[in-house]
Amino acid sequence: MSEPPKPRLTVDEFLAWSEDRPGRYELLGGEVFGMSPQRVRHAEVTLAVQLALRAALHAAGSPCRSLPDGLTVRIDDATAFEPDALVYCGDRLDADAVEVPAPVIVVEVLSPSTHGLDTGHKLNGYFRAPSVMHSLIVDPKRRLIVHHRRATDELMETRIAAMGTTLDLTPPGLALAVAEVFEAG
Repeated sequence: MSEPPKPRLTVDEFLAWSEDRPGRYELLGGEVFGMSPQRVRHAEVTLAVQLALRAALHAAGSPCRSLPDGLTVRIDDATAFEPDALVYCGDRLDADAVEVPAPVIVVEVLSPSTHGLDTGHKLNGYFRAPSVMHSLIVDPKRRLIVHHRRATDELMETRIAAMGTTLDLTPPGLALAVAEVFEAG
C-alpha cells in the first residue's frame, strides 16, 4: 500500500499551519520542509551578520531596518523562505507580522544540510521577488561572502568577498565589511 500524496499548501495555508508548530519550516513549490537544528558555528555567524547589518544601517543613517531569522519572505503563492537575516525599507512592520513583504537584502548562512538549497532554489527564488536587490551567501568555513546583486536586463552580478573586503549594498546604501561578520563570529 502506498502513502497518500502530501497536500500542497499555499503560502497563506503554510503560515497558518506553521504558526503553532514547534521548529522552523520553509515552503518550496507547495511542499513543506523542516529546517535542521542550528550548529553553534552557524548561530554565531548568523548573529554576527545581523549585528553587522544593524551597525551598517546605523552608520549610513539609513531609515531601513534589519531583522533576524524567523521571519518569512514570500516568493510566490507556493514558495516562502526564512532567511538568516534581512533588511527592508519603508514603514515599520506590524509587531505581530510573521512575513516581510519587501526585503531589499536577504542573507543565508551556509550549513552542511542547506548548502545546495541556499545556493540553488533559494538564490533563484529570492531574485524572483522584485524588492530583493542583494543576496548574501555567507560561508562560515571559508570565511567569505558571495554577494549577488540585481543588475540590469534581468542579470545578476556576483562577487566573492573575502576578509579585508567591504561590500557596497546599494540600494539601500550600506557598506558591509566582511571582517565584521567573521571577527565576531
